[in-house]
Amino acid sequence: MKLLDSSQIYKADQATLESDNINSLELMERVGKLCFDWIIESIIPERNTIFNIFCGVGNNGGDGLVIARYLLSQGYKVSTFIVNFSKKRTPDFLENLERLKLLKCRPVFLNDLDDLPHISQDSFVIDAIFGLGLKRPPEGIAKRVIQHINNSKAYILAIDFPSGFYADTPIEENQAVVKAHHTLTFQNPKIAFLLPDNQNYTKTWEVLSIGLNQDFINTLPSAYNLTLQQDILDFYKERSTFSHKGTYGHALLIGGSYGKMGAMVLSAKAANVIGSGLVTTLIPKCGYIILQTSVPEAMTITSGENTISSYKNDVKSNAIGIGMGMGLKNETQEAFCDFVTKTKTKLVLDADALNCLALNKKVLDNLPKNTILTPHPKELERLIGSWQNDYEKLEKVKEFSKKHKLIVVVKGAFTMIVRNDECYFNSTGNPALATGGSGDVLTGIITGLLAQNYTALQAAIMGVYLHGSTADIAVEEDLTLESFVASDIINYLPKAFIALQII
Repeated sequence: MKLLDSSQIYKADQATLESDNINSLELMERVGKLCFDWIIESIIPERNTIFNIFCGVGNNGGDGLVIARYLLSQGYKVSTFIVNFSKKRTPDFLENLERLKLLKCRPVFLNDLDDLPHISQDSFVIDAIFGLGLKRPPEGIAKRVIQHINNSKAYILAIDFPSGFYADTPIEENQAVVKAHHTLTFQNPKIAFLLPDNQNYTKTWEVLSIGLNQDFINTLPSAYNLTLQQDILDFYKERSTFSHKGTYGHALLIGGSYGKMGAMVLSAKAANVIGSGLVTTLIPKCGYIILQTSVPEAMTITSGENTISSYKNDVKSNAIGIGMGMGLKNETQEAFCDFVTKTKTKLVLDADALNCLALNKKVLDNLPKNTILTPHPKELERLIGSWQNDYEKLEKVKEFSKKHKLIVVVKGAFTMIVRNDECYFNSTGNPALATGGSGDVLTGIITGLLAQNYTALQAAIMGVYLHGSTADIAVEEDLTLESFVASDIINYLPKAFIALQII
């Protein structure tokens, strides 16, 4: 699904008004009614619930007034407040203000600190002060109201965007942004909701389809996407009746060192379960019995005693994953750098392979094109340097990808896969994945998919999606965020495949 910026959403609004032959007031009514329906169906408020609706004087405030009107018409207790930060009012806001007054509801205008209302902890706050078009930090009474809302400890629902939150640029003043419990954004996800810097401004969010012209949206260019189930199914390869193990490739996994063989066990198991026809591990001798016992499906070859001393092997592999538990001994680094600059096989580099690259950056330009790197934030920083905010980080990752012709999988919530200017955010997963060995499993999964002749980009996108899906299924069925461990990712991969094909 495309991620759109604020200017593109505005253009989609205008295209919809023309194609549907409606005016902006009718579109506002549609939006407000959808938000009201969501509140009734999802929150299921009791009749004595008090709704405190804070509206700006623009179109986002108009949305809030429509919601207030529907709640009042159904007998709910509603207090409506107009944050009077400007003398300018949009026509649609003014029209909905008059419509609200017809229900004998006269909103309270908030002009200064003395006007701030009491907000009880058990009430329900709806934030409709500013929408996605905000370009500068709220000031004066608007800032004071936002702080008052945040201090209330009431449940906060933001309409479109938490007020003070920017759609396309970093937050300038974090004390002037509503900290919503949930946000209802419209039509398409926004990049801002997917970046770690913004995690304090909405705990959860979801997209409400408001009927914008999809044909027009399809024409809008966007390098940013949120990967959904259908996106994976578009390139998922079904198995042929007459296929055999050779059809599904040979994955070679290289890594391990004394005390860190578990990483290779997890990777090898994952590469098998994801469907590789054959899996071989190249490890130091100290791990031979461990691998042969733990993963009988995998073949094992050795190099060195406690760490890998040479990467030379006779395995005719289709894809190679390197780095899991590998260590950074000098002989290991030298062997790694020599190997990856000479091989023509598709590569996935993780963990100590990434740290080795950071220490030997000249190697970056000699990696096979579309080599996949899977760094967590600290490993990424070692490769590209520090950043001031997530937007700068994203630009630096894109430049790094373009310069070295690599695919970068930046692990975290909404893991992002970057190839040149393209960025694919992942929609699956939860904090259960924040556990040791999770990345080792991901490397095995992506390497296994590469071996099955998925393109590098497809393998990265699909691997990350299935990896996240296992945690979603496990937590929904019988595990908790705390009890989930890396082995559970492998155990739930079959269910992730089943869920992928149910649509």
